[in-house]
Amino acid sequence: MTMQPAGTEVASRTMSIIDDLKGLEGPLLPILHEIQEEFGFVPKEALPVIAEALNISNAEVHGVVTFYHDYRNHPAGRHVLKVCRAEACQSMGGDAIAAQIQQRLGIGFHETAKDNSVTLEPVYCLGLCACSPSAMLDGEVIGRLDADKIDEIVEEIRR
Repeated sequence: MTMQPAGTEVASRTMSIIDDLKGLEGPLLPILHEIQEEFGFVPKEALPVIAEALNISNAEVHGVVTFYHDYRNHPAGRHVLKVCRAEACQSMGGDAIAAQIQQRLGIGFHETAKDNSVTLEPVYCLGLCACSPSAMLDGEVIGRLDADKIDEIVEEIRR
């Protein structure tokens, strides 16, 4: 199980990131990306620290974090599987593929397996429209998903 950092540790590491990036034009997104890189997610304790440092409201920071689906509010599993939910993939059987993946892993989108092996996330285009349906496992794209490739993905996750 991944240990979540204590609140004061989150605040000090967050301030260090902010100090490095607040001079950028429009620093909120780069700061959030760096915080997620640092912690594996965007801890709720970081949001008021960011808001105060950038002189924006807590609601603005929260709104950005919840608007963009790539930000997580909890640690991800050891693997992250992103399944394309865009129209091209849907037209090539993506709904059935997504259902098979969810069934095989025993989790839904935006969930992490109880054994922390995988987090399943929807993504709205991987740029593999010609090879749809597609997914991405730990940053590696996989096109032309079918039952055999789903089996390979599940085996990789379970290792």
